Amino acid sequence: MRSLFGLVAAAVLVAGCTAEASGEGAPSDLPAPTSPPSDAPALDVAVVADGLDHPWDVAQAPDGTLLLDERAGGLTAVLPDGTVRPLDADFDDLFARGETGLMGLVLDPDFDHNRRFYTCQGRQAEETPDIAVIAWTVDTAWRSATRIADPLLGGIPVNSGSGRHGGCRLRFATDGSLLVGTGDNAVGSNPQDRDTLAGKVLRIDAGTGQPAVGNPFPGPGPSAYIWNYGHRNVQGLALRPGTDQVYNVEQGTSRDDEVNLVEKAANYGYDPDGADGGYDESVPMTDLDLPDSVAAVWSSGESTIATCGGTFLDGDQWGGYDGLMLLGVLKDQGVLALRLADDGHLLEQFRLPELEGTHGRIRTVQLGTDGDLYVTTDNGEDDQLLRVTPKS
Repeated sequence: MRSLFGLVAAAVLVAGCTAEASGEGAPSDLPAPTSPPSDAPALDVAVVADGLDHPWDVAQAPDGTLLLDERAGGLTAVLPDGTVRPLDADFDDLFARGETGLMGLVLDPDFDHNRRFYTCQGRQAEETPDIAVIAWTVDTAWRSATRIADPLLGGIPVNSGSGRHGGCRLRFATDGSLLVGTGDNAVGSNPQDRDTLAGKVLRIDAGTGQPAVGNPFPGPGPSAYIWNYGHRNVQGLALRPGTDQVYNVEQGTSRDDEVNLVEKAANYGYDPDGADGGYDESVPMTDLDLPDSVAAVWSSGESTIATCGGTFLDGDQWGGYDGLMLLGVLKDQGVLALRLADDGHLLEQFRLPELEGTHGRIRTVQLGTDGDLYVTTDNGEDDQLLRVTPKS
């Protein structure tokens, strides 16, 4: 990495937060977009798999195999020799509508030994649909996946009419807890209501599905699962290498896509609870007048670019790109790079030229265990999984 991280990084997942400012939470002093640094490497972009249908997330196993999912259902493995292999997996209960379907995917930190992975997906439950986290195992030949906790966590609300704002990203924190980023389902009261799992970052024990030890809102109901709240639609969770810092990526209304530092008990300030229970999207993405609210690290400003997915580059091979946070960009079609200070303060932002409008809408960016960058497109026709590497 370009810099060593201070003790503040180690305290992120255990520190509370308070707000001292007031008003809207879009940062007012962000550096203007620039060009890539002079020591940035040129990039090669190669197609790993194509003919995909809205691939939503991707993870790489220690043996180099890539596992990806598609929103309408289905898991695919790309083996190290390039073989593309659909897995036999049961998605008979998948609820796929609008923005909701098979979404976030993450491998267990001990995958090499337990073969476990997790998905976050719409589910047609017995009475009403919901969003659930499912735990799976995959066989060593990468041919079939089996549910082993069905669900690990259920009861995350879903908008059964439109599927709007279903979230949902998964990421393991360095303490072994599983973070679940959810959407607000386009229900105005949800982001600020700690009696619902919608519009939150949840923190659970991946072995039991129970609230993780140390969560800030103890109780018998949904509040016990909540790590922080006040979110519109969490579309990315990224762990910063060498630290305990986790950042979330959110899509704004007609403005203010955001990146936030994920902190314990924080309120990220979205409160669209309109008159007569309506969904008022004219409110700011972050209202710092709300209790315990915190400002965003980055905001798109007066218009959205539709940020989705996030990861950090790590390794000397990336040269001037080492340490950058990358965001997928759907509407404006590309990849946005952010350079953050040790405390999360934004230092620099620019777009990666090799992916600027060249492959359409970018859903997910994910650093692989091999140090390469993996990218999924979301164009709705012949979508692709891409591998991005620095030119030697």
